[in-house]
Amino acid sequence: MDVSSEYTHDDGPAQKVSISMPASRVAAVRARVGARGFSAYISAAVERQIQRDLLEELLQASEDEAGPIPQAMTDRAAEAFRAAEALTASENGGEGEQGSQGDSTWHDRTAS
Repeated sequence: MDVSSEYTHDDGPAQKVSISMPASRVAAVRARVGARGFSAYISAAVERQIQRDLLEELLQASEDEAGPIPQAMTDRAAEAFRAAEALTASENGGEGEQGSQGDSTWHDRTAS
């Protein structure tokens, strides 16, 4: 499904929806943001996922048009990300992203 043609960021009024999540995840969100920030937190998480999905669609379309990304370029990009993460960790006193964002199990998951 091509969401890009029908999705616009923060379009229209808020709409109440019901979702089901594991109780431990609900508790983790509430512990992080409190009861009043729950909806905003979930909305921001959904926004990030939509951005990732749209980026994946764009990358796939680009690869379909131009062919796969050469491995050497992929390796250089991965090294650049590792260097940026190391720089961020050193600027945060060695905490890295995990220290500022919480449990690494939330960050180690990949979008599907």
